[in-house]
Amino acid sequence: MQKVLSPMRKAIQQYNMIENGDKIAVGVSGGKDSLVLLAGLSYLRRFIGISYTLEAVTIDMGFTNPPVDYEPLQKLCHELDVPLHIIKTQIGEIIFDARQEKNPCSLCARMRRGCLHDAAKALGCNKIALGHHKDDAIETFLMNLFNGGHIGCFSPVTYLSRKNLTMIRPLILCDETLIKHAAKVENLPVARPSCPADGHTNRQQVKDAIAKRERTDRGFKARIFGAMIRAHIDGL
Repeated sequence: MQKVLSPMRKAIQQYNMIENGDKIAVGVSGGKDSLVLLAGLSYLRRFIGISYTLEAVTIDMGFTNPPVDYEPLQKLCHELDVPLHIIKTQIGEIIFDARQEKNPCSLCARMRRGCLHDAAKALGCNKIALGHHKDDAIETFLMNLFNGGHIGCFSPVTYLSRKNLTMIRPLILCDETLIKHAAKVENLPVARPSCPADGHTNRQQVKDAIAKRERTDRGFKARIFGAMIRAHIDGL
């Protein structure tokens, strides 16, 4: 876990993500990224020298086949001394049954973000932490470039003026391989994806293409991310 905590701490300090008195809603999907984020932020409270509190927020999509078992996540949150809030929704039913979206990811993301923002405000949080990491940033940059025809990515820190909330991404300097290793070593209760579209998205295609290039051109990802930082893409 130390190999993840070090770049997390660097990102928090470099981008001034967290300040004394912050109350942070951590978006927890049950995947490896969000669980490592939650555990990392909990551990960092002990020695980073910043006083902040955490609230774990899970958006239940309403999938029932199979039903989601939250007991392992509840146990983890208890061990980390972080309150867990499970927000029940019907997002899955709306997108896949009622609307039968052929490209569901964009609408799903917007609806989940809206629920997460509302939950954070209701809990009195001023910040939301998301589990996006370095590989996510590279994929987003390439998707925007080749699919959208523009240069851009998400920012390490984003202020949402309409909600008076600040989005932070403490894993932004972490490689996905480190996160996978940390989740395994810490024996985190990573949930299997329940989304019907999992593994069949445009992002997955980009991820696979990057992995293929990295195998034959070691350092490909590092060079892209380095270029993004040197060009100050969206605050990087």
